[in-house]
Amino acid sequence: MATESTFNRANLEQLLSKRFFYAPAFSVYGGVAGLYDYGPPGCALQANVLDLWRRHFVLEEDMLEVDCSIMTPHDVLKTSGHVDRFSDWMCKDLKTGEIFRADHLVENVLEARLDGDKIARNAAVEAKADKDEKKKKKAAKVVAVQLDDATVQTYSEILAQIDNYSGPELAELMRTHKIKSPETGNDLSEPVVFNLMFASSIGPTGQLPGYLRPETAQGQFLNFKRLLEFNNDRMPFASAQIGRSFRNEISPREGLLRVREFTMAEIEHYVDPEKKDHPRFHEVASYKLKVLPASVQLQGKTELLEIAVGEAVEKKIIDNQTLGYFWSIGINPDRVRFRQHMKNEMAHYACDCWDAEIHTSYGWKECVGCADRSAYDLTVHSNKTGEKLVVRERLPEPLVEEKLQLEINKKVFGPRFKKDAKVLEEHLVALDQPTLEQLKKAHDETGKFSVTVNGQSFDITKDLLTSFEKATITTHIREFTPNVIEPSFGIGRILYCLMEHVYWVRPEGEQRGVLSFPPVVAPTKCLLVPLSGNDAFVPLLNQVSTILRRQGISNKIDDSGASIGRRYARNDELGTPFGITVDFQSAQDNTITLRERDSTKQIREKVEVIVELLKELCEGKTTWAEVSAKYPAFVSQEITETD
Repeated sequence: MATESTFNRANLEQLLSKRFFYAPAFSVYGGVAGLYDYGPPGCALQANVLDLWRRHFVLEEDMLEVDCSIMTPHDVLKTSGHVDRFSDWMCKDLKTGEIFRADHLVENVLEARLDGDKIARNAAVEAKADKDEKKKKKAAKVVAVQLDDATVQTYSEILAQIDNYSGPELAELMRTHKIKSPETGNDLSEPVVFNLMFASSIGPTGQLPGYLRPETAQGQFLNFKRLLEFNNDRMPFASAQIGRSFRNEISPREGLLRVREFTMAEIEHYVDPEKKDHPRFHEVASYKLKVLPASVQLQGKTELLEIAVGEAVEKKIIDNQTLGYFWSIGINPDRVRFRQHMKNEMAHYACDCWDAEIHTSYGWKECVGCADRSAYDLTVHSNKTGEKLVVRERLPEPLVEEKLQLEINKKVFGPRFKKDAKVLEEHLVALDQPTLEQLKKAHDETGKFSVTVNGQSFDITKDLLTSFEKATITTHIREFTPNVIEPSFGIGRILYCLMEHVYWVRPEGEQRGVLSFPPVVAPTKCLLVPLSGNDAFVPLLNQVSTILRRQGISNKIDDSGASIGRRYARNDELGTPFGITVDFQSAQDNTITLRERDSTKQIREKVEVIVELLKELCEGKTTWAEVSAKYPAFVSQEITETD
């Protein structure tokens, strides 16, 4: 793998484009920022990653998978809070009209100033991978100017909590630190709110407004009642969905890392709010992670804390076991940190949220969000629709309590409040005990109390109630609204990080790029090449290909006129982990060679042995190190890579 100092993003992007992993959509029309098409290897890679995700989560955890509508009515997203609060802050160049996302602009400018300070002090500057010309225009220019130590400290503290600033706070930072448009040096507008959803309408009349969904979660919440029934009313349980989501990003950039249309894989884990435990938490409790709590960021620092998941939950760094459990599955701690959201950046539905961030040439990038959504979504949808999205659980022993009970005199109540009577009655019936106790005190002292419903105040006098006293209540059934723990995976971001992490260049001969995908996710598992164009190789070549396909091992035959070395090099760029060569000896004794991509080493065995080894290698049941230790290396007719 390429190290950070030797990694060249431009070379990787050239390879990915040449081999059509992905490319800008509608490029013959000039393209549209933030929209990409996946080619054959990109589609296969994504399908394999999603298959691994589905097996790792849905099957392993016995989750309930759904596939919900992308088009979402306005009322659903208005209730969920997305219409009012799913937004970013943007500003624009007052002369050219160029648009910037405000927090990213401040971040880019301050980082460039810190880099300029390092240059002026002859200090090492972190290498930035090459950027194309369009991206350079958005980037702040680095000028060698030495800053005083206090300013360096201030900039560092701002960057440590850049995600925590509101729009007015970003405006104040821009004024205080004289931040201008990077390309022109022109003044910028005050940051304004921009809603990130794509608006549309449903039906020919245009009377039913809707949006392309910004997340897959809402469809799962609205089907909660059906899912609970499907699960035989058992708790806890989880639903899962893989699908497209859409966000009208202000300034899409960084390839697949910030796009307007993308694939998400989301889990909604429904738990008892009084018991947010996970039955398999013990399996990951000792797993150590590198975390960046909100408390550290608010101090202007970015030092990571290495801590076991169990200890983090015990110390309430992580809120609960279920949130901690979903942090841990399948994560490589050497390439990941977990950063807690600060208050101002927390989603409107979350009471705690952590991002699994992967380090790339662009810096740390969020790839998985783990949020405790509490009972927010189920509650707001239930309140809006009147549909009870709750769990009813029989108690092992009846619960006997003294509770305040409020009974309404409907003969007086209805005529008094008329059209408001129904919603007011529902409000009074839903009041909790602490609130009822406060109202009871006012009722006894003044003969009335007041409540506010939908912004309107109502006086409830004694004649409107038949009773407002404590009574003994025996409860056999407990009713509660589940809390939701949500791990949300951005598949495109994960794919890009994977491609960047596995890319390297062979040092010998020509500079040939290699993508060292693990066999389980590699787009194609095996390359089949005949030694030459001799017709004698065709029957065995086709036979081996058919056998591999029947075993579920994807393969491609390359019988072009190029040398074997060049054919292998082409497929190293595609990340194909194994290669089979059919030669004259194969036609005589039914043996073939098996080559491993990274080491380029080969073994020679019977077809049936090679097929079985390939199956075990692709399923992760064995490794190439174990294979090469068991079988002798094939060297007598080995073709060099530069042939």
